[in-house]
Amino acid sequence: MLYGIGIAKGMLVTLINLVRRPVTIQYPEERLPQHPRFRGENFVWYEERCTGCASCAKYCPLGIIKIVTKPGGQQTSQGEKYELEVFDIELSRCMFCGLCVEACPYDALHMGSGFEEGTYRRSDLVIDVERLRKADKKPSTWFRPQLTNQGHDPIKGSQADWDEVGRHEKPSEDQQRDRWAKR
Repeated sequence: MLYGIGIAKGMLVTLINLVRRPVTIQYPEERLPQHPRFRGENFVWYEERCTGCASCAKYCPLGIIKIVTKPGGQQTSQGEKYELEVFDIELSRCMFCGLCVEACPYDALHMGSGFEEGTYRRSDLVIDVERLRKADKKPSTWFRPQLTNQGHDPIKGSQADWDEVGRHEKPSEDQQRDRWAKR
């Protein structure tokens, strides 16, 4: 008698799930919507803004960013710009925390919105300076309020050049005071 009740309950679960709408999608033909602030695997780097200061490498908790520079002699409004010999980001160990993006004082490094970086070799998961130069310039709006204010959408929108992206400006003292008052 006990076995019959257990079988009946199992068949009821089967019947319920048989008529339920499936929750899986047929990737890559179908895709779930992606948020503009998604922090993906492809980094967006604007060479025109990068001075080679290596702040991104210093603040990376895993030490996956390797930067080797030499004095470039070129002066910018921010100071001396170094020549980059090596700028490697090792994706196989990256946890996509975004601390490197937050640490960049010149808004030269942005998180990307891609996530399809499957390869057969780990060496292919190292993004070098040439790959950074050639990458699509579709930055995520994560930690970049100037992109959100412009209505930039990296999934639907076109590529964003470095001068279109703008800079994250420090809030004025009045804006900071207003934020604290709201809390």
